[in-house]
Amino acid sequence: MKQPYMNLNHYGMGPKSTNAIATAQQLEVMRLLVGWMLLAGWMYGLNADLIAHLHPPISAISTIPCVFPFTYGDIIYYNCVSVHSDFDWCSLDSHFKGRWRYCTARDPPPCIFPFTFRKTTFDNCTKEGYILNRSWCSLTSNYNKDRRWKQCSPQK
Repeated sequence: MKQPYMNLNHYGMGPKSTNAIATAQQLEVMRLLVGWMLLAGWMYGLNADLIAHLHPPISAISTIPCVFPFTYGDIIYYNCVSVHSDFDWCSLDSHFKGRWRYCTARDPPPCIFPFTFRKTTFDNCTKEGYILNRSWCSLTSNYNKDRRWKQCSPQK
């Protein structure tokens, strides 16, 4: 069904009024943004701990080694995770008991060599079986059984 034609000028909403409404809306949005920015600045200056989760401080990264694999909830993890966090973390216990820390670039679990894939034993990263033609390795000695793996660095 066709919409009836409405003469916006009749209602005082012609081109000049429409532009005035748009300008008023833009000013309101800008006012709200400035307000939020001022509030964020005030909060940051008042207590940096309120937003510390945005960038974990280096001092918050412990040197206690991560434990892989670890169980969190009912899931076994073989790598650092970002579950319930903005940053990757790992457990310090094989069954998560509340002890954890942020991960660093050194934390991903190491490749396990040698490992078995299909009927072959590998002593290095391999591209065999990876559809994207990238190198990978197993995180356990028997990939066929455990199916845990990670990509290797591009240099390997």
